[in-house]
Amino acid sequence: MEKKLRKSQNRVLSGVCGGVAEYLEVDPTVVRMIWVGATLLGGCGVLLYIAGAILMPEA
Repeated sequence: MEKKLRKSQNRVLSGVCGGVAEYLEVDPTVVRMIWVGATLLGGCGVLLYIAGAILMPEA
C-alpha cells in the first residue's frame, strides 16, 4: 500500500500535525512538540503549518 501525506482525523486545529505523524508512523504529540519548537525558535513553523493546512488534502 502506498503512503500518502493527508490531513488526519486526529486533529487539534486542522489535522496537519496528525497527518505528518501518520505518514512518519510516530506519535502525533511528538510532531506537535517539534512543530511548537520550530515555531518558537525560528518562526518557520507557523508558515509551514498554514501551507500544510492549505495544500494537504483531507483524509
